[in-house]
Amino acid sequence: MNSRKLTGLFLKTLLIGGVAGLLTSFFVKPASYTDNFAPFDAFELIGVILFFLGLGFVFSAVSQTGFFAYLFINRFGLSLFRTFWPTVQVLLITFVVFDLIYFPYNDSGGQVSIFWFVLMAAVILGYGWVVSEIKARETNRRAFIPALFLMVVMTTVEWVPGLSTTGTDYAWLMIIPLLACNTYQLLMLHRLTESDGKTRANSSVKAGADKT
Repeated sequence: MNSRKLTGLFLKTLLIGGVAGLLTSFFVKPASYTDNFAPFDAFELIGVILFFLGLGFVFSAVSQTGFFAYLFINRFGLSLFRTFWPTVQVLLITFVVFDLIYFPYNDSGGQVSIFWFVLMAAVILGYGWVVSEIKARETNRRAFIPALFLMVVMTTVEWVPGLSTTGTDYAWLMIIPLLACNTYQLLMLHRLTESDGKTRANSSVKAGADKT
């Protein structure tokens, strides 16, 4: 992947994170907008929009950092565990899904039903499963577990600051951009690398034809 495509991936992912954060704020923080309509205050309204857009940019940067960390971890895991790496990833996914239920429920002191935490973990696992299936169909079946590892484990690690805040507003504001950005990067990576491979192959064929 050349620098131009890498820059394009960064900018597009940044934009996706910003838009996702802004759209999420309409549902999570509607009062931040409605308060500026009575009376109407355009300056404050623009400020709110820029704030949530910028927040989405920040979460996008967190996602991109986690994504490149995932690429390193995947290579390191393959070299260290070799054929056992998929099994290790499945164990880590199971552990993280359990943590998504146990620790938030424990922190709530039983004031929130465990059902909601089970539902939260199930939604993240289910969404990650769907995205991983798409990745596997577009590449190969071996890509399924690494993709699920990114969508569940890495996304959860990136989400820790949002889970640590009081209330659920910023947890929602963070998880939606993270999922959107991780999905985009995961599904775009093989497209970018495949296009590079085709370009190199075409260049080799052309060079061979020129020599003949």
